[in-house]
This record gives sequence, C-alpha cells and structure tokens, in this order.
Amino acid sequence: MNIDIQIKEELKQTLVILEGEIDAYTAPKVKERVAPLLEGFTGEVIFDLTNVNYMDSTGLGMFVGFFKTVKANNGDFRLMGLSDRLKRLFDITGLAGIMEIK
Repeated sequence: MNIDIQIKEELKQTLVILEGEIDAYTAPKVKERVAPLLEGFTGEVIFDLTNVNYMDSTGLGMFVGFFKTVKANNGDFRLMGLSDRLKRLFDITGLAGIMEIK
C-alpha cells in the first residue's frame, strides 16, 4: 500500500497529483503533505486522481476535510481523473453533489 504525492504550486493554483492507494495507511501521509498548503489558501486546489486505483472511507474523509478547509477560505476545490469506481464512491456518498468533479 503505497502513495506517491506530487505537488505543483503556482500563484493561485495548487495541483496535487496522487498515485496509488488512499486508505487508512496512506491518507495520513497525504494529509501531512497537503494540509499545511491549504491553511489560509485562497486559490484553486486540484486533486488529480487519475492514477489512484483504490480509496476507502478514510480517503473520503480526508477529501471532505480538505474541501471544508478550502471552502472556509473561499477557495476553489476540484477533483479530476476519477476512475468509474472512484466516481461511484463519490456519487453514492453524495459528495459528487457538493464537490466539483471533472
């Protein structure tokens, strides 16, 4: 169970590229890298999940936390590259209705 995290920052946009599995073991690693970037961030954050092949409820909870932090600062939050399986996870939980997914 591994996760690769790449972060590309520009002036008003941060792209977080995740690759691997997001679960109870890897989510804390993602939080450790990403959460400090989002504190007070007012731009757009995009999470590219194209190469995420598995995510459990821990991952969903992590994204809810990121979403709340970004929205509290009036920033923009977007998920992209979701597989059909991941998209279904967000649909079933109702998160697809509140988060922007491309």
